[in-house]
Amino acid sequence: MTVEEAKAAPATEGDRSLSVVALAAMVVGSMVGAGVFSLPRNFASGAGVLATVIAWIVAGVGMLMLVFVFQALATHRPDLDAGIFAYAKAGFGNYIGFFSAFGYWASACVGNVTYWVLIGSTLGSVLPAFGEGDTLLSVLVTSVMLWAFHLFVLRGTRNAAALNTIVTIAKLVPILLFLVVAAVVGTHWETFRLNLWGGAEPSVGELFSQVRSTMLITVFVFLGVEGATVYSRYARRREDIGRATVTGFLGVLAVFALVTLVSFAALPAAELRGLRQPSMAGVFGEVVGTWGAVLINVGLVVSVLGAYLAWTLMSSEVLFQAARQEDAPRFLTRVNRHGTPWMALLFTSGLIQVFLVITMFSDDALTSMLELCSSLSLIPYFLTALYAVQFGIPKWSRGAHGGVEPPGADGGLSRGQLVAAFVAVAYTVFLVIAAGPQYLLLSFLIYAPATILYVIARRERQLRVFTGPELVLCVVAVAGAVAALVGLITGFITL
Repeated sequence: MTVEEAKAAPATEGDRSLSVVALAAMVVGSMVGAGVFSLPRNFASGAGVLATVIAWIVAGVGMLMLVFVFQALATHRPDLDAGIFAYAKAGFGNYIGFFSAFGYWASACVGNVTYWVLIGSTLGSVLPAFGEGDTLLSVLVTSVMLWAFHLFVLRGTRNAAALNTIVTIAKLVPILLFLVVAAVVGTHWETFRLNLWGGAEPSVGELFSQVRSTMLITVFVFLGVEGATVYSRYARRREDIGRATVTGFLGVLAVFALVTLVSFAALPAAELRGLRQPSMAGVFGEVVGTWGAVLINVGLVVSVLGAYLAWTLMSSEVLFQAARQEDAPRFLTRVNRHGTPWMALLFTSGLIQVFLVITMFSDDALTSMLELCSSLSLIPYFLTALYAVQFGIPKWSRGAHGGVEPPGADGGLSRGQLVAAFVAVAYTVFLVIAAGPQYLLLSFLIYAPATILYVIARRERQLRVFTGPELVLCVVAVAGAVAALVGLITGFITL
């Protein structure tokens, strides 16, 4: 297929083959990955039970508002079916749209690195040479697995999506078994009471600090909530996108919250903090014995490989769509005979490989990749929520367009949807503040060089590269990248 054919072929009726169940499986498959198996230690490292409950409430409400935003925009802007970056472009211009697309793509790639690190760490519990997933042997073995998956995905999107549905069902079994058995057999109410403050002195300031420390963790485990919108062009019915996203989110929220609370009821916080990742295996092993740890480790491998598959599909699709929308170079629209965007997939696997090598030089590979992944995702989420506010305000959606809706729009947002958009904006701003300056600067270190792809795309089409405000943004991004580089050299910023 030529580049022109790829650009002109959004999705035929035959391509629209994903049901609401398959779309929901994409959402669940994207979110239930490495994150859920590392929750016990990650939460216990910075929070107690009270902070954990508050953190899940904040994250649940904030992310649910984002879910409603995705649902509303999928319904009211059906013409924007390239994924969440399309909203940033529609609202704020080409360069910011490219930022959103590239940030989402890079976040997915870094997130996939955490999956390989966790698999290496799991193997390290049996073979010490794998360490915590950051040794040379671990990187070599997981690199082979990375490119094996690359070859599999090259064979076609629909085959991979079907496998993802099966894997999603299979990996939920050990997690649900952990929740039921650990809750019945391993619950100790005195331990739960002693974990209320996580060993810290009770105070409001301490509680806020604990909640803040968990925010990037909650973002990481919820990444993928927009999975159905990325594959919106394959949905049988448009309304299935919103249903799949909400259904998948609520189910996963319940699982995540229960995993952390059951763990706090099973072991003291100090012991949870000392567990090897995947810490869920350590908790279950303490509750039922060795077979529990083995079961969780097997479930982790299935879960991680399934989530990796889903994220590889979505990330390559985002890069492909960015090229189709003329915001990335034309060569990224190349597809093979199976309809797979092979060049975008190659870039995806290549970036994952680069970060996989970087983990060998990190003090805490899993945590560093987890927090960088979360930080990179904040800009696309923030811009999507901000666009929903922009689109939903009557002055913009009607008055600013001469009394008519923007091209392709299907009515404005309802009052409830607009409220959800405002809350989502506030939530994403809070996340940026909670993340701190370190990961924001590291994000610029990734965004700034990516501008080269945007410049190539604009020159290919003989278009003006930057408007005035876009040039200012580019300068800010480059300055942030320089600051991040200096910080890494001086040791102010560490990985």
